[in-house]
Amino acid sequence: REDRGRSPQRDFHILFVPRRSLLCEQWLKEQGVLGSFIHREQYSLDLIPFDGDLLSMESESAFKECYLESDQTSLYHAAKGLMTLQALYGTIPQIFGKGDCARHVANMMIRMKREFPGSQNSIFPVFDTLLLLDRNVDLLTPLATQLTYEGLIDEIYGIQNTYVKLPPEKFAPKKQGEGGKDLPTEPKKLQLNSAEELYAEIRDKNFNAVGSVLSKKAKIISAAFEERHHAKTVGEIKQFVSQLPHMQAARSSLANHTSIAELIKDITTSEDFFDNLTVEQEFMSGIDTDKVNNYIEDCIAQKHPLIKILRLVCLQSVCNSGLKQKVLDHYKREILQTYGYEHILTLNNLEKAGLLKPQTSGRNNYPTIRKTLRLWMDDVNEQNPNDISYVYSGYAPLSVRLAQLLARPGWRSIEEVLKMLPGPHFEERQQLPTGLQKKRQHGENRVTLVFFLGGVTYAEIAALRFLSQMEDGGTEYVIATTKLINGTTWIKSLMEKLEPTPF
Repeated sequence: REDRGRSPQRDFHILFVPRRSLLCEQWLKEQGVLGSFIHREQYSLDLIPFDGDLLSMESESAFKECYLESDQTSLYHAAKGLMTLQALYGTIPQIFGKGDCARHVANMMIRMKREFPGSQNSIFPVFDTLLLLDRNVDLLTPLATQLTYEGLIDEIYGIQNTYVKLPPEKFAPKKQGEGGKDLPTEPKKLQLNSAEELYAEIRDKNFNAVGSVLSKKAKIISAAFEERHHAKTVGEIKQFVSQLPHMQAARSSLANHTSIAELIKDITTSEDFFDNLTVEQEFMSGIDTDKVNNYIEDCIAQKHPLIKILRLVCLQSVCNSGLKQKVLDHYKREILQTYGYEHILTLNNLEKAGLLKPQTSGRNNYPTIRKTLRLWMDDVNEQNPNDISYVYSGYAPLSVRLAQLLARPGWRSIEEVLKMLPGPHFEERQQLPTGLQKKRQHGENRVTLVFFLGGVTYAEIAALRFLSQMEDGGTEYVIATTKLINGTTWIKSLMEKLEPTPF
């Protein structure tokens, strides 16, 4: 339209993120507009920092592309991102990995390093180890309901790029005598990251431990505001006024998190949440995983949201290393008859991805994996945890357990279990230029970058932060991923959206 116009010509630019694609340029050519773009550039956006210890590529379809469509583009971007990271923070001397995608990324990194011999950088390495983990090595963790504060916010309201939208009625300022005439209708949008002191303190706690922290904080803040009555001299008043902005920020932060906690509590104290959690925990601790579950049947009969059903059935399948054909067929039939036959494609996708599959070998390896890796802990201390299993009130995320055991005593101690999990495990060493090898000071922590290929949950991030803070841990963790996920967004990304026919 611009070309046909009489007006003075404008210049057009096009930017491809994260890189130029031939298909796209071909299509623009067919439309006859490729020539109109004076500049065709690409902006290679690989890893986006979300927090002090968290990077994400925000590629929501990475898992589906790798496991269903055999499209490894996102792995190429992951390798590119890691090369950029090494250019900035030094070569990572040790690379460990588990899974097919992890192997691919490591191979690409080694090849990229060979192809650009000039990439030998003389920067002192920040990271000691890189651990590449495939999401399909641990399919179980995202399916379970996260029980940390941040995890529950994500499960219930969904955190999008560190922002959450919440129902506004809890956040309406209460004015005297108005009786809530005009409640706000716009959802309340809050940013969540560790720049906010209170959030940094409670985000990774088990939800049951959040209430006591909030009430303690409330007492401290009201005591600080009381101080103003005791300020007599000009100096004291001046000091009080200088602290005021910080105190007011703390007060509004406390008000927000108290409201969020109330919203979450309404849900976590409901009967349905409790029933759902009970079934999940039975599966994870190995109870009745091999037969049709009554609760799941009831939920299907009452037409609960389909994603909830799929999460539970997949969880049961993973905890039983696949379901007996008879049980699997029963579930499939029930789901298709209740929710519609178009979901047969979704069930097929879940089967391809290994989430919902028939038991092939007749042997269930999960109990062995669970015992060896101590994935289920009966006595969990949610208030003052001593083990990562607090993030799911009993279940320790398998992925994080692998990271923990890699740090000490090393993976040799669990060779047998590693063989039961899908994909190869490997170790690569990258030569450091002389003079850059680390001489470790006594008491200095190692730094490990854990890269989740296919997505990571907030509960896993909380568990890794817990390991970083352990007194005798000796390892600090930085987390990178293709996408921040939860069970719902993950299953959604695997569902087939069928367009209704126009006739």
